[in-house]
Amino acid sequence: MVTSRILAGFAMVAVVIGLAVTACTTGAARSEPPSTHSAPSKTTSTSAVPTHKGPPNAEDGVLPDHTSAYDTDLPGIAKLDPALRKAVQEAETAMRADGIRMQVTTGWRSKKYQEELLEKAILRYGSRKKALEYVAEPNESHHVTGHAVDIGPAAADHWLERKGNRYGLCRTYTNEIWHFELVTTPGGSCPPMIDPTR
Repeated sequence: MVTSRILAGFAMVAVVIGLAVTACTTGAARSEPPSTHSAPSKTTSTSAVPTHKGPPNAEDGVLPDHTSAYDTDLPGIAKLDPALRKAVQEAETAMRADGIRMQVTTGWRSKKYQEELLEKAILRYGSRKKALEYVAEPNESHHVTGHAVDIGPAAADHWLERKGNRYGLCRTYTNEIWHFELVTTPGGSCPPMIDPTR
């Protein structure tokens, strides 16, 4: 009698342990989307599922605070047009010599990231038409092609407005003091800014 109770107890423990192992194995095998701050996942399979779901992250061009134009390990900097990236790096070096710290708040962006920014702008401004004064469609954005950067803080923006043309950099929109593109030759004159409200 005692022996059969002991055996029944062992059997119960074995079932519980088996269930726990199965639960752990199943949970480990389940694919969870990474957070917005996780590093891009690396896959060797060409038929792999997209590397992440959820909000845009570093692989979409999201940049952390205090990003330098020299932070080429970040896709938002690495995927900029090489000539633009070089010009911004040179401007950042010259700016630092003048005692101003510059950061790239946005460089290259994926279409996914651009679409999310547009959706947020529509909510903020109440209409797609008004939102498009501040955020371009993904197929129209110079950020998506790697041909635009947004710079901060305001002191850096003002410096670039005064001296950016030395590097070919110009502010291109009347309503965005932070948005710069390579639209002239170094030392050339900047073209008139575009007024997106018209």
